[in-house]
Amino acid sequence: MKARLDKDQVRSSYQLLSRIYDAWGALTERKARKRCLEIAKIQDGESILEVAVGTGALFAEVLRRNPNGRNEGIDLTEGMLRKARSRAAKTGATNYVLKVGDAYHLDYADDQFDVLLNAFMFDLLPEDDFPAILAEFKRVLRPGGRTVIVTMTHGPRWFDATWNALYRLSPALLGGCRVVEVWRPIEQAGFEGLTRENVPALLAPAVVLTAVKPAYAKRPDVTSNHLSR
Repeated sequence: MKARLDKDQVRSSYQLLSRIYDAWGALTERKARKRCLEIAKIQDGESILEVAVGTGALFAEVLRRNPNGRNEGIDLTEGMLRKARSRAAKTGATNYVLKVGDAYHLDYADDQFDVLLNAFMFDLLPEDDFPAILAEFKRVLRPGGRTVIVTMTHGPRWFDATWNALYRLSPALLGGCRVVEVWRPIEQAGFEGLTRENVPALLAPAVVLTAVKPAYAKRPDVTSNHLSR
């Protein structure tokens, strides 16, 4: 299904949802976020960026795993960031930055991060925008860096279709989230080693996808030129 909320509507919706998002996330997203961290295999001392930190549930766990590294997080809404900053402060960590930011235009130089995490953001966005955002993800990752992305996905159970049914009735009620498939755009963006793992959840399952930025630029294929001589 197509995204039915624009960026300003998403921002307004999540500014309001920030007040109750933790309770909602505990029901629908907790298992997937936990699995995201496990798959990311963060090593202390790495440079980590989380895009769309929300209320900071995942980011706080990143701080616990990376006490000697660089930890950066961005979100589109100040309401979410206030919650994330409060949660981060409770960890006792000081090695982090949380700020307003836009996934379409990441305010970082090339080749900055070892790991980029992103959970339940692509579900909000128009599919036509996926390539530009993934290009930004790839740009700020170091060669050999990895991205771990979580989205809602289709599932085999009859009630897995409930979320999309509710979305058709009122996208704003669900924060604009709907089931999307991101694996093909990830491959088309030039990431390698893509893996997918479904995680059961309330109303609709999630999928955790991980992929790696190539450690070196691929050489042009010159085989045909040699053969033609």
